[in-house]
Amino acid sequence: MVATLFCITLIASAGVGGIYQLTAEPIAQANAAAVTEALRQVLPAFDQTSEQELTLDQMPIQVYTATQGDQVVGYAVKSMTKNGFGGAITMMVGFDPTGTILNVNVLSQAETPGLGTKMAEPENVLLKSVQGKNPSQMKLSVKKDGGDVDALTAATISSRAYVDAVARAFNAFNEVAQTGAAAIDGASGATDANQSAEHAQEGGQNE
Repeated sequence: MVATLFCITLIASAGVGGIYQLTAEPIAQANAAAVTEALRQVLPAFDQTSEQELTLDQMPIQVYTATQGDQVVGYAVKSMTKNGFGGAITMMVGFDPTGTILNVNVLSQAETPGLGTKMAEPENVLLKSVQGKNPSQMKLSVKKDGGDVDALTAATISSRAYVDAVARAFNAFNEVAQTGAAAIDGASGATDANQSAEHAQEGGQNE
């Protein structure tokens, strides 16, 4: 019986290992293609990018510096937040060299269908509020919190999370581009991150 179980385990392990070897490269290629497409959606035309990984608020953030020839044409930041109503949200945020937001592409989210999920739709109110603007020249928080960003209807928590991820992206951009701009707190639009606590979710409702 022991020998039989050993043989079954060995065969199963070998099968899993073989499948991993067969699928690892296609999965890596698919992931690389997805990143390339996300970069193209938030950046102007570029020849190549270089990647730098940072850790902000104990979260991994990737910054892609895009160049055309010898000129930097923009920066794309793969940012995230853990404050979504449905959990983590990841997005790619594109900046021009001055820090103006070119576009935001929500990569993954698990928000409430028809409410928070609208953050991923083209021309949504969150995107309209930040696109073409430099976060250092606005109050990067939702209007309910005294900021300049229009929130999704009945989805304030999701909207705050979106802003939090955008703010984290801008701080990562500043660290790589070394613009010297002050760090932004995504929850309140202030430079003091501790102020975000007052906006914690209450009652389990996305508002």
